[in-house]
Amino acid sequence: MADRVVASYCTTFLKPEMLHIYRQVRSLQSYRTFVMTKWLQNEDRFPFDDIELIPKPHINPLRHGWLKFVKRKSPIEYRGEYQMLASLLERRGADLMHIYFGHTGVHLLPFIERWSRPCVVSFHGADVASKPEIRDYARKLKRLFKSVPLVLSRSHSLSQRLISLGCPPEKLRLCRTGVPLRQFEFVRREAPADGRWRLLQACRLIPKKGVATTLCAFAIFQKEFPKAELVIAGKGPLQGHLEELAEELGIASKVQFRGFLTQGELMELYASAHIFVHPSETPPDQNQEGIPNSVLEAMSTGLPVVATTHGGIPEAVEHGRGGLLVEERDFESLATALKEIARSKNAFREMGLLGSEYVAGNFEQSAQIRSLEAHYTEAVELAGERKPAAQAVSARVAQSYVEQVPAK
Repeated sequence: MADRVVASYCTTFLKPEMLHIYRQVRSLQSYRTFVMTKWLQNEDRFPFDDIELIPKPHINPLRHGWLKFVKRKSPIEYRGEYQMLASLLERRGADLMHIYFGHTGVHLLPFIERWSRPCVVSFHGADVASKPEIRDYARKLKRLFKSVPLVLSRSHSLSQRLISLGCPPEKLRLCRTGVPLRQFEFVRREAPADGRWRLLQACRLIPKKGVATTLCAFAIFQKEFPKAELVIAGKGPLQGHLEELAEELGIASKVQFRGFLTQGELMELYASAHIFVHPSETPPDQNQEGIPNSVLEAMSTGLPVVATTHGGIPEAVEHGRGGLLVEERDFESLATALKEIARSKNAFREMGLLGSEYVAGNFEQSAQIRSLEAHYTEAVELAGERKPAAQAVSARVAQSYVEQVPAK
């Protein structure tokens, strides 16, 4: 088992919000892994020793134009990526490939259908949204589901969305985010006697995170607790709009926009905060959360959570135990829930403790890694059962792969 190799394919390694991917590739035990990527980002934040930077292919303009405009082939074919990927994986002795994000799987679909070894694709939330920029995305997803032995989903809610998009239920496996509990130890905290409540939300500043709802709820909350403050950790395209909204609500002096923070800085915020807020909402394109990493981290440190019944959040936050849940976009109910916790010292302490225990029992990182590696093994075994037939098909496809391009 220890000799098995999984190629971890992530188009960009890594954007700041992809910490959960970094934790996975760094924590594998029974499988060795190397990362395949086209673009390296934040290398100081996410150092990794074994990275294969996929080179840009040498393009024959005549062949490129023929395949793209006449034969209407996919980008991976007219850019000449197929053979390059196959050679890289062969050289590294990969037994399977884990492709992060469904839209990346769609891009690699011609390769997945032809490669003789298995791929698994994990879905994370944004990849179940409608994607008009990708032609026939929904139809290609169905081909993707057919082409892989297993599909990994971060939450039961995402699994239901994938089923609605055509994924066979028997191929779905739960692949939860794992939390390294030693890094997010429980902090025993008391309600502030002087009413200086510190509320915290940590996320990208994008529509589905519901930060505008947080601001509106906080504007109501601070009328009863005027010494309260709200800290928002994260960056994103909505920051200017959100800062303007805080001004309009008259709470700008009580709201801090802290930008993206290091892990140490975020830990300090978790420890100094009293309530974690995360009112996610579903935008029109059906983008949704799996289970937000920040929610799990905050709960692990003992922060009670006030959030929404969105996506996979109810799978982590038990209403009335680890926190309180309200409907999406309902800032008045969100404010009421915040005040309910702040008014009851017993509820405040108990929710923090129960939430921390729930994360420890259901999202501990090493347990989730063992589950992921079990899925890898199952995928390899499933592919092995179909290997003779697959090899015959693969040989026929490989023979027909070379396109006849008119001579100059």
